[in-house]
Amino acid sequence: MLRLMFKNSHACLFAAALTGPSAAAADDAFQTGITGVGPAILLFTIAAALLLTLIFRSTANHLARVMTAWLGRWRIRTALAKRSPDVLHDFILPGAYGGLAKIDHAVLTAGGILCIQSKHYNGVVFGTEDEAQWTNVDGVRRRRFLNPLIQNEGRTRALQKIVPNVPVANLVIFTGSVEFTTPPPKNVIHVDDLESYVAKFVFGPSKVKDWHAVWMTVTAAAMTDEGSRKDFRAQVGFS
Repeated sequence: MLRLMFKNSHACLFAAALTGPSAAAADDAFQTGITGVGPAILLFTIAAALLLTLIFRSTANHLARVMTAWLGRWRIRTALAKRSPDVLHDFILPGAYGGLAKIDHAVLTAGGILCIQSKHYNGVVFGTEDEAQWTNVDGVRRRRFLNPLIQNEGRTRALQKIVPNVPVANLVIFTGSVEFTTPPPKNVIHVDDLESYVAKFVFGPSKVKDWHAVWMTVTAAAMTDEGSRKDFRAQVGFS
């Protein structure tokens, strides 16, 4: 009996001697594998955090631009409402030379109508009255856009075609934190100056007697339905 127990204990020790190192090695290999994954997870976490930061910053900047642009339009509407009860916003007219023209704002003042285009930019704007394109520099961002005076001239003529005997003037309003490198043309202003501009603007002598009829004609011609907007978007997309 003692001999059998002795043999069994020797067998167990021998088995332990054979399996012990390999099991330890396996444990070491398993631990090494976990240790190797650790830095990869850390790098992945850092990359994901950077990506989320960039996405959040881009989204925040976009939302800020949308909100400030909306605020600029609201300021224009508020200022015009203070100066005249006869105001139209965001409507479409038949173009002066065919097609459709989209007018941002129109207001009836003493002596005539102001046809207004609004532009929202931050930074610095370069451009003269006769240049086909103007330039906006906002930090490291640089972009070119059509001369708004020339662009709005076509809209002004479309409005003039509706009421041919009424003076219609071209006005461009900038919103946002924008600066000009040189004094802009007199009919290019910032929204801060809109109320005083309308109050002081003089068209000159006018033979129009029934201004109510004039504005009723403009209102009747203005298209604001979704079908007209869809046609205008198709025209812009095609061009």
